[in-house]
Amino acid sequence: MHTRRHFMLPLLAALSVYAASTHSHAQAAPVPTLAAASDLKFAIEEVAERFTQATGQRLRLVFGSSGNFYSQILQGAPFHLFMSADEDFVFKLADAGKTLDRGQLYAYGRIGIMVPKGSSLKADGTLKDLAEALQDGRLKKFAIANPDHAPYGMRAREALQSQGLWEAIVPKLVYGENISQAAQFATSGATDGGIIAYSLALSPQVARLGDFALIPENWHKRLAQRMVLTKDAPQTARDFYAYLSTPEAQAIMTKYGFEMPRQ
Repeated sequence: MHTRRHFMLPLLAALSVYAASTHSHAQAAPVPTLAAASDLKFAIEEVAERFTQATGQRLRLVFGSSGNFYSQILQGAPFHLFMSADEDFVFKLADAGKTLDRGQLYAYGRIGIMVPKGSSLKADGTLKDLAEALQDGRLKKFAIANPDHAPYGMRAREALQSQGLWEAIVPKLVYGENISQAAQFATSGATDGGIIAYSLALSPQVARLGDFALIPENWHKRLAQRMVLTKDAPQTARDFYAYLSTPEAQAIMTKYGFEMPRQ
């Protein structure tokens, strides 16, 4: 239980502001804000830290649901770079005239089933054990991100629907506001398990709390993740946007299970 509590703190912090560390000297220019999907928490914190070490430029990182960020940017929220877990949100913002262009594909994500230590469920990517648990009464609660606005929740729903499990599992579902919160629920013992992002499951903070198995990618719409600069993006935001396409940044993303798009 001790390690589970340790995990809850960093994931709760995923919804708060994170500033990449930098040198002690102050910068005159305002620090730009990056709105990033929650599946990126550990990967982008590491990329941003490397960027700051290399350039001395700082970023403010905010993590949350892509759908919520879309709504906020549409209403004028002061974000300078948006990294969405679903490219459709970027396209909608571009169509609404809120971005510089239609952005760039930066990664493909994956989902899988995560079960905490001691769970009666198995980390079975075929979801056969989940189906059996629904039948034999083992399954009490199961976590996914809210499919109304979180892309990883949308893909979880599609995977469950593809296997004919959605209607039966709905009464058991506990919804995370975003995929980080769903991962918290899936590993803290609050649920018997859940469907979470591969990128979170690969982080040491999450991996130690349970077992994980990938779900077949053809059971759901592909998680095509796209980033875009807003119209008032300052130079630092533009520099970080470019940095994300460098081999150094992509190596970090690959380490967290993301597939890099072909250039």
